[in-house]
Amino acid sequence: MAHVDYGQFCPVAMASEILGNRWTVILLRELLAGSNRFNDLRRGVPRMSPALLSKRLKELEDAGIVHRVASEIERGVYEYHLTRSGRDLKPVVVAMGTWGQRWIEASEALQKLDASYFMWGMHQLLNTEALPKRRCVILFQYPDQKDGLRKRWLVVAPGAEIDVCVVDPGFDVDLYVTTDLRSMTAIWMGLTTVRETIKAKKMSVTGDRHLAANMQTWLGLSPFAVEKKLVAG
Repeated sequence: MAHVDYGQFCPVAMASEILGNRWTVILLRELLAGSNRFNDLRRGVPRMSPALLSKRLKELEDAGIVHRVASEIERGVYEYHLTRSGRDLKPVVVAMGTWGQRWIEASEALQKLDASYFMWGMHQLLNTEALPKRRCVILFQYPDQKDGLRKRWLVVAPGAEIDVCVVDPGFDVDLYVTTDLRSMTAIWMGLTTVRETIKAKKMSVTGDRHLAANMQTWLGLSPFAVEKKLVAG
């Protein structure tokens, strides 16, 4: 994509020249959420090609919004961290998300379902304080999805990174959650609740009673779920 040049000496125009390229704001969303490795960023933007991701990261680096550093944990791996300029974009991204939650028709959003992004976004926001202080394995099953997307294992263990697995990690499952992706996404977006979805017979939750009873609490909802829909006028 060619560099955008609005030819206007205006802060809005100048900011748009950097932030207005496709995927840039979505990439910033992931960086602000705490993803800083290339592969983690890819999981947050699964429909973005690796080549374009590399290009956008280089553009943000050139603009002074991120800086690339060698990982202190894993040799040969680089991480992308927001600079002060990048962190200053947080209220901009939050404002965009708040506006979208309030004013974009929910039915339109629910046509853009993505199991990979949904599970990755949920794991980033999981309320681990509401989970038992032991390893918990939760299997989400989406019968309406195609092969390869029907099962996701969420593994949460004290002192370890939360993991989302696409293949069986080999641990005993504590809780089975079976539903369609649309219903699960509606819960995540704050459009309905776990209880309402179960009552409507669109979800079944079996296994550990404590995990099942507290699912609405530990489930990592969208940070914009608290925003109410508004009617344009």
